[in-house]
Amino acid sequence: MADKNYYDILGVGKDASPDDIKSAYRKLAKKYHPDINKEAGATEKFKEINEAYECLSDPQKKSNYDQFGSASGPQGFGGFGGGDFGGFGGFGDFGDLGDIFGNIFGGFGGGSRASQAQRGEDLQVQITLSFEEAVFGVTKEIQVPRYESCSSCSGTGAKNGTEYTKCTECNGTGQVRYTTNSMFGRVVKQGPCKTCNGTGKVIREKCTDCSGNGYKKVNSTISVKVPAGIDDGQVLTMRGKGNCGKRGGEDGDLHIIVKVKEHNLLVRDGYDLSLKLYVPFYTLLLGGEVEIPLAKGTTTLKIPELTQSNTVFKLRGKGIKYLNRETYGNLEVTVIAETPKTLSKADKKVLSSLKDSIKVDSFGRYKDYLKDLKNID
Repeated sequence: MADKNYYDILGVGKDASPDDIKSAYRKLAKKYHPDINKEAGATEKFKEINEAYECLSDPQKKSNYDQFGSASGPQGFGGFGGGDFGGFGGFGDFGDLGDIFGNIFGGFGGGSRASQAQRGEDLQVQITLSFEEAVFGVTKEIQVPRYESCSSCSGTGAKNGTEYTKCTECNGTGQVRYTTNSMFGRVVKQGPCKTCNGTGKVIREKCTDCSGNGYKKVNSTISVKVPAGIDDGQVLTMRGKGNCGKRGGEDGDLHIIVKVKEHNLLVRDGYDLSLKLYVPFYTLLLGGEVEIPLAKGTTTLKIPELTQSNTVFKLRGKGIKYLNRETYGNLEVTVIAETPKTLSKADKKVLSSLKDSIKVDSFGRYKDYLKDLKNID
């Protein structure tokens, strides 16, 4: 048996499944990777983890290790630093180590699956809605400059979608392996084939519509269904309406930033509306009816006599519809007494008569004020 117990290094038992071994390796490799862990001894631990995984992830090497204590079998008990691996404990060509590091560290060691298909870029546009369009919803047709897959060649870049052959450099996989030397020894990486740019295909004759790119820029007309109740600054996302993907990747998304124009009279706060309503002072004294705006149309507000200035009337359910719900906000109307800017002699005479007939005791707040004023030392 070798000096190092690979099962102990990965923290798994001898009956661990391949998935258990891979999962344990992922966690430890991420924890001790030199780009992440700067503690003393982390690099050596990282080498040890890779050495253990190289052995236990390979069925034949694991069988040899279990029987003879060495991945190479009865011969070669010299460990993993010998000529068979060209460097320390195992950055040789073994399985999916490149894929694992591609997933964990964004490219260390390869990441073949991610480099074959590329997701299209997301796009962002802004639309401006009137107050009513935002409140009640609307369907808008917008023009979006975007890259779309070329229909003439089905995104292949080849004339008629057929004038291409399999790349001989990568055998049609779009990926090639290459070896580099690093501080850890020999590293086998996998990346896009430069001959075919990762497509796996070599074009014999280019598509004339897209010049062999497989995609082209167009002004796409997109129908946007804006839901009732949307507010200024909110974002609508349309899946797959961004730029097209490459090499079979999914299309990006379109993010639509909503700009809503203000109402002439109403102020919006979430799903509630508010209105400051200035009325002649005599309307508050004598009472009356005033026409007020709603999100759509108008209604009549009844003001009782002797209403105080800055009184708030709440009209429930007269606000804005909640997004995707049959619930509505409220409308709050604050009534404020307004005095005239000019008075005729006749007006002054009437008001003087009114002043003489209405006693100060009728004005509760003013009466309290005069009382408190007398008590000031």
